[in-house]
Amino acid sequence: MDLPASEGSNLDKYDIALFAASCDSAATNRRFATALDLDYPVLSDLDQEVAKAYGVVHEGRSYPERWTFIIGTDGTILDVMTEVDTGSHGAQIAERLEKLGVPRR
Repeated sequence: MDLPASEGSNLDKYDIALFAASCDSAATNRRFATALDLDYPVLSDLDQEVAKAYGVVHEGRSYPERWTFIIGTDGTILDVMTEVDTGSHGAQIAERLEKLGVPRR
């Protein structure tokens, strides 16, 4: 998997705040992050309030879509990546950040 360490996917080269969000408990997310040696936080949205607001949990789907949102510093959603290949997604995100002109560190 390309995303466990943002460093390995070149995401660390961009001036971004990187995190994941999950509808699992904080304790489950901590175990997941530790098991994969993630270098970014996994936030917990146990009541699915945020997931529903972003449309990743919707009618007919009880668990969240695996989507990536790129959000600008002003809070505007710049892009939504709805097709996620966990094996190369970090590199895909870095590519998209480049295309969007996101500043490098």
